Amino acid sequence: MLIIPAIDLKDGKCVRLKQGAMEKATVFSEDPGATARHWLEQGARRLHVIDLNGAAAGRPRNEQAIKAIIAAVGDKLPIQLGGGIRDLDTIEKFLDQGVSYIIIGTAAVKTPGFLHDACSAFSGRVLVALDAKDGRVAVDGWSKMTGHDVVDLARKFQDYGVEAIIYTDIGRDGMLAGVNIKATVALARQISVPVIASGGVTDLEDVKALCKIESEGIIGAITGRAVYQGTLDFAAAQKLADQLSKSVKSEE
Repeated sequence: MLIIPAIDLKDGKCVRLKQGAMEKATVFSEDPGATARHWLEQGARRLHVIDLNGAAAGRPRNEQAIKAIIAAVGDKLPIQLGGGIRDLDTIEKFLDQGVSYIIIGTAAVKTPGFLHDACSAFSGRVLVALDAKDGRVAVDGWSKMTGHDVVDLARKFQDYGVEAIIYTDIGRDGMLAGVNIKATVALARQISVPVIASGGVTDLEDVKALCKIESEGIIGAITGRAVYQGTLDFAAAQKLADQLSKSVKSEE
């Protein structure tokens, strides 16, 4: 089970939002590169980086900050990057710069043909972010709810060849309210590709709960506000996840 620290970028700074509201951004750092180095030093094995301005604008807006993050961690820490990625040229550019995985969110829902092409062109490097509330998918930085069922879309996208689904319960994201285990498991059981949980990871109890369902196909959990505000000690969380994963495997 990977515990994945999130770096959300707004106006070149590292921020966290509550339920996706840009006007409720809390700045945690003005140095994205230093933040990335911090997580590398803490033992992170993957970084989750989102260009929030890019997600709103429909094209990347924090490219200097992204370059600083890549330069800070080099090839020592895989980066999954999303936010405003809408064409194959942009994907190729970021992968060439050193990003390991590209996250496609709104564009996957609105223009599934683009996602299909991306999965074909960059096999093994494309993740899809499905952000949902009450089983329905939201787009455009969570500002619009669609009629799409999250399980139906996940099944469709796994057939395209996505590497994993990042599932966010937007009712809990940034609220330190605990993970929606039930909804995460329900999705994972319906698809064959791995699921990365997101939204609401608050403390070590959430890590324990997630490790209990790892066998359902849940390979990681993204955490943001909790590790910045201190309700979750990242190093302790990853250590606990490793211990629990090891004990489960030894029992098998």
